[in-house]
Amino acid sequence: MRPLSTLNKPIAVTYGEPAGIGPDLLVQLAQAPQGHALVVLGDPDVLQQRAAALQLPLSIKQYHPGDAAGGGDAAEVGQLCVLPIPLAESVTAGTLNRANAAHVLAMLQRACEGCLSQEFAAMVTAPVQKSIIIESGVSFQGHTEFLAEACRREDVVMLLACQEMRVALLTTHLPLSAVPAAVTPTRLRTTLNILHQDLRSRFGIAEPRIAVLGLNPHAGESGHLGEEETHVISPVLAELRSAGMSLLGPLPADTAFGRQSLAQCDAVLAMYHDQGLPTLKYAGFGRSVNVTLGLPIIRTSVDHGTALDLAGRGGADMGSLREAISLAAELAEVAAA
Repeated sequence: MRPLSTLNKPIAVTYGEPAGIGPDLLVQLAQAPQGHALVVLGDPDVLQQRAAALQLPLSIKQYHPGDAAGGGDAAEVGQLCVLPIPLAESVTAGTLNRANAAHVLAMLQRACEGCLSQEFAAMVTAPVQKSIIIESGVSFQGHTEFLAEACRREDVVMLLACQEMRVALLTTHLPLSAVPAAVTPTRLRTTLNILHQDLRSRFGIAEPRIAVLGLNPHAGESGHLGEEETHVISPVLAELRSAGMSLLGPLPADTAFGRQSLAQCDAVLAMYHDQGLPTLKYAGFGRSVNVTLGLPIIRTSVDHGTALDLAGRGGADMGSLREAISLAAELAEVAAA
């Protein structure tokens, strides 16, 4: 077996929507040596069926808390260590079934509980299909909000990271028309405090430099193109600078992602989802990682969706999953240091 670098606890990985490419990615991942001990949460039959569809070898080793299967060694090539979470109904690759929504949430809940109890060093999530969970009758906004509730945290921050940049979001899954009202001093202050703290404690950056984008074109053009920068963003930045934070901005979003600008900061805070993420995904799609900040646990995720059209057919790109696992391990090592 390949020894685990410095972690003495496994990383939990949920395969997400069982009809999507999450199971494919894990079967493919098993075909090469892993540097970290992983425990996959899901139904073993789904993984075996997907391995057969992909014509890849796979053996399943059942995980038992505290045993060697989840200890300091990575699995053998062609093997996954699995903590069984049973399906409600059988799965056909590419076909959603609302009966299995509870199965998806049970994986998340068990992984989260394992991280909170320190059974797992971190958790990594493959993509879920929010629509089918909502159609099952469950109010579900996404992984981030689900984990915040499970960890009893009111305020969390979504950050996506790739080699070129880190981008955090002030607001996430809101209609664009609702964003201006959500840009409040309290939300901005709280988000910057979480981002600053986790850049220090999670990423090991002693003095984080954060670039803060404006909401409006040209960062409001001194109030001529909007007043959020003048009335909300600038006063909060001044307040937090006086408390010792290194903050740039508010900056125009159309120039903040140049190489010279990015070289001056450790992270960018965007005001809304599609202000910050298109640039990051253009630069690093397939290699970027979603990190939830503000939780008492470490959680990373892939940067893509369920790709139902690719499920069971081969060709799914493992790049983001590999990066998510690698970053989860790095963050766990920083936390354990």
